[in-house]
Amino acid sequence: MSHTQHKISVSGVTRVYTRRSSEGAESRFTALENISLTVRAGEFLTIVGSSGCGKSTLLDLIAGLAAPTAGELFIDGKKITGPALDRGIVMQGYALFPWRTVRRNVEFGLEIKKVPKKQRGAISDHFLQLVGLGGFADRYPYELSGGMKQRVAIARALAYDPEVLLMDEPFAAVDAQTRETLQDELLQIWEKTGKTIIFVTHSIDEAVALADRVVVLSPNPGRVREIVPVPLERPRRVADAQAAPEYSRIRHRVWELLQAGGEATGVQPEAAVSAYHRPEAAPAEERLPVSSVL
Repeated sequence: MSHTQHKISVSGVTRVYTRRSSEGAESRFTALENISLTVRAGEFLTIVGSSGCGKSTLLDLIAGLAAPTAGELFIDGKKITGPALDRGIVMQGYALFPWRTVRRNVEFGLEIKKVPKKQRGAISDHFLQLVGLGGFADRYPYELSGGMKQRVAIARALAYDPEVLLMDEPFAAVDAQTRETLQDELLQIWEKTGKTIIFVTHSIDEAVALADRVVVLSPNPGRVREIVPVPLERPRRVADAQAAPEYSRIRHRVWELLQAGGEATGVQPEAAVSAYHRPEAAPAEERLPVSSVL
């Protein structure tokens, strides 16, 4: 497999956890086994699976926050050996600093990178407008709803201008109406910025409505059961996608795969790739590298 033709390449990755009891007995748990997949530049890839199937572990490996027991991961043909400036992370928890205003939360990584104050202000203003929080720059986190806090977390990740955005169930803690609003906003942001997004979720509807392709993992240990193409029209909004005739068929296929027992099908990711829309890049903004763990 050539790693240079893909934005991200995961090749034969296994992750085993070892625990030692107080009596000295050792136990091993295989979270992921022989995972191989590729992600194209500008693709929106979702990962779905039952609890404990290794979805978040896979995201940690791509982020460089953990190392595989076996196999390799690459970004732009370079082996992933740790966190780097080309990946940003948005978790389910907002991880905002309560003593900082919304603006200063968004600017935190830029401060660490010693970006001049005037530039920081322009960058934070741009991304707060992008997530619909232009009027809340001087508020504190305790004054915001859960959905607004998650918007701040997304703005902070985007302000770093990473090439890849890794999202681990970012909308799981908000109500259903807010969740759909945030999904639509994320789609609009993706269309404007052309970022490569890998999005982990428990929700079949969320996985299908957002994605170009859905990676379905089998549990215990996590393996790629199948990669399901989502050839729905772009630009896309969640309600429109769910109303499309093809949506029900795709959703049902993902549901079937999640219900199936036994081994993964072994379908090679390349066999399941479909054409997908890569939005044109937004007008050039000042591009600043930032840490993926902020």
